[in-house]
Amino acid sequence: MDIQIISRDGAPEYAVLPWDQYQALLKAAGQQQPTPASSPAASTAIDQDLRPLADLRGLREAKGLAIETLARTVGISPSYLGLIESGERQPDAAIRRSLAWELGVAGWRDES
Repeated sequence: MDIQIISRDGAPEYAVLPWDQYQALLKAAGQQQPTPASSPAASTAIDQDLRPLADLRGLREAKGLAIETLARTVGISPSYLGLIESGERQPDAAIRRSLAWELGVAGWRDES
């Protein structure tokens, strides 16, 4: 099996594996096999789930996080996060997911 382990602070946090191997694991576990989210409806659902990120600064401040702390945790610069918070830049999907995860936006924190 070709698995990549991603660690944070020295502890394993994610395991990444090829899609076909993931599908085989799901089948062996008797789980429903999801299809990749490539349809416009799937991306609209993701965007709707992340609507609370519209008030990114408010979410960050409510968590008591400094802009530098959240930015470094997500893997971007504090200045770029400032541009995102001000609406001057639109982050890509990966950054939106990371921000949602770190801020505990419903639908992302609970997934494993």
